Amino acid sequence: MGFHHVSVLLNETTDAMHPVDGGTYVDCTLGGGGHTERLLSMADCTVIGLDRDPDAIAAASERLARFGDRFRPVRTTFAELPAALASLGLAQVDGILADFGVSSHQLDIDERGFSFRREGPIDMRMDGDAELSAATLVNEASEEELGRIVRDYGEERRWRRVARTLVDGRPWSNTLELAAAIEKAVGGKHERIHKATRSFQGLRIAVNDELGQVERLLPAAVQAVRPGGRLAFIAFHSLEDRLVKRFFYAEAGRTGPKDAYGNPTAPVRLQDLRLIRPTDDDPNPRARSARLRTAMRCP
Repeated sequence: MGFHHVSVLLNETTDAMHPVDGGTYVDCTLGGGGHTERLLSMADCTVIGLDRDPDAIAAASERLARFGDRFRPVRTTFAELPAALASLGLAQVDGILADFGVSSHQLDIDERGFSFRREGPIDMRMDGDAELSAATLVNEASEEELGRIVRDYGEERRWRRVARTLVDGRPWSNTLELAAAIEKAVGGKHERIHKATRSFQGLRIAVNDELGQVERLLPAAVQAVRPGGRLAFIAFHSLEDRLVKRFFYAEAGRTGPKDAYGNPTAPVRLQDLRLIRPTDDDPNPRARSARLRTAMRCP
C-alpha cells in the first residue's frame, strides 16, 4: 500500500523556513515528503529528510526522485540529527523543521496497530525493527508502570482503572479488544473523543520514546542551524508543545535568571518566536490540534 499522508500546516511551516537558492534544510520527520517537496519547489535548495520508518523513506524517495540529489534521505530518528548531518559532511544548515504527529499512513494501516478504530496487532512502532512494541508493554509491564504511562503520557484521569484492566485482561493481541476494554474501564458519559484515545497515546509515546526524542532534538537543532537560520516545530498535544514552548522561551531569554537590569544572564540564542494555529480550511481534518512554533537563531 502507498504511503498516504496530508502534511499539516504545509504552507505555514515551509514559508517559515524562508528557503533560498543554495540553502540546505532538514525535514526531521519526512513522512510522505509533503513539506520537503514544497521546500524543494520553492527554491533551488537541498533538503535532508530524516525518518525512522522505512515505508516513509521509500515512498518519499519515489515521490521526490525528480529533484535528484537535492533530496537526501536518511533513515534515522530525529534525535540523531547531529550524527545524520555528520554522516553527510555537514555541521550546520539553514533551517530545520519537524512534525511530531503520527502520519496518516501509520494510523490507517491495520498492521501498524496505532489505531483504536481499526483491528490489528498491538504494535505502534514507528520503526518496525525496534524491539519494544505496545504488545510487550500491555502484556509484560507492571501495573505501576502501565499506570505511569497512561497517566503521564496519555493524561488519562482514570489511569488506575485502565492499568488494572490491562493487567487483569492479559494476554492482549488485538487493538479493537484492547480499545473496548479501556473504554469500559474509563466509563462515564459520552465524550467527543474516543475513551481509548488517551491510553493509546500514552502507549504510543512510551513505545517510541517520543518525548525523549523531542527533548534531545531541541538543543541539537539550535546548534545545527546557522545564525539567521529558522526552526519550525509542529506539536499535536500539550506534552510536546510544552517542551517546545519552554525550550524556545528559555533560549530567547524570556525565562531563566536575569541580572539586576532584567537582562538574561544566559546566552540568548533565539528570537522572533511565533505560534501558528491551523485555519478552519486546513485540508487535513487531523490538524485541528496542531500547534506550530517557529523561531530564528540570533544572527
